[in-house]
Amino acid sequence: MTRRTFLHTSLAAAVASALPGSAIAQRKLGAIGLQLYSVRDLMKADFAGTLQKVAAIGFKEVEFAGLFDQTPTHVRALLDKIGLKAPASHVDWATVENKLPATLETARILDHQFLIVPWIGEAERKQPDIWKKAADLFNKAGKESQKAGIQFAYHQHGFEFVPSPALGGKMPYDYLLENTDPAVVKMELDICWTVAAEQDPVAYFKKHPGRFPLVHVKDWLKDGKEASAYAGALGPGTKFTGQMANVGSGSIDWKRIFAQADTGGVEHFIVEHDNPKSPLDDLGASYAYLRKLTF
Repeated sequence: MTRRTFLHTSLAAAVASALPGSAIAQRKLGAIGLQLYSVRDLMKADFAGTLQKVAAIGFKEVEFAGLFDQTPTHVRALLDKIGLKAPASHVDWATVENKLPATLETARILDHQFLIVPWIGEAERKQPDIWKKAADLFNKAGKESQKAGIQFAYHQHGFEFVPSPALGGKMPYDYLLENTDPAVVKMELDICWTVAAEQDPVAYFKKHPGRFPLVHVKDWLKDGKEASAYAGALGPGTKFTGQMANVGSGSIDWKRIFAQADTGGVEHFIVEHDNPKSPLDDLGASYAYLRKLTF
C-alpha cells in the first residue's frame, strides 16, 4: 500500500465512522419497555410476580393498561423495589373525558411522563363527527395534562389509516395530526399497525418531526393471508393481509425505522404483543432480538 493509498483509506474510514448507520458507527437501543397489556392475564393472577418476571427478562420500563385494583401508591412502591420505571399509562376515552384530574394525580404518583388514549371504540367510530370530537377532546385534555406536568398522547391502530368519507377522503390519522396542537398532543406510533395498514413509519417521522416520543414495537408478518382476525384494529372489511409476530420474526425493517427514530422524536421503545402464545417466552424473544439489534 502506498502512502497516498493509506491516507485515502484512513480518511474514508474516518468519514464512514461518523455516518449514522455505518458499519462502524452502529447504535443500539437504550432502555426497552413493555406494554403490560401483553401480560394482562398474568397481571390479573399475580401482579407483583409478573412485574418481577418482566424485569428479569431485562425490560427497564413498563407502560400500564390498568392497575388491576392495585392502589397507585402500592404500585409505585413495587416499581421502586423491582427497579422499573413507568413512563406512561394507557387510559380510555371515558376516563379522560370524565375523570381527568384524578387520573393525572395517579400519573403523578406513578411518575408518569405520558398519559395516552389507546383506542376509539368501533361503536364510537360510526359517529360521523367522531374525529372532530377526538381532536377537540385531545386538545382540551392535552392542555390540562400539560398544566400537571404530564404530556398527553394518542396511540393509533390501523383503522385511522382508512380514508374517511366524513373527512372528505382524508385519513383520520392525518386529520388528528393536523388538527391537534403539537405542543400538547403527541402520538405514540404503533409501528406494527402502521405497517399492517400499508403506511410508512419513517414517512410520518419526516412529515411530523418530533411528534412521536413513544413507539410500540411489535412485528407484522406479511404472509399474504387474510387479516380478518384483526378487523377490530384494522377496520371492518379490511383488505390488509398478514399477522402479528414476535419482534424480529416478521417483515418490518427495524434497522431502517430506528435509524430515523431521532427525527420522529422517539424516546421510548415499548414492546407489545396483543395475543402472544406464551407471553413471557415470546416477549423474551422480542427483547433478546432488540437487545442485539444495531442500526
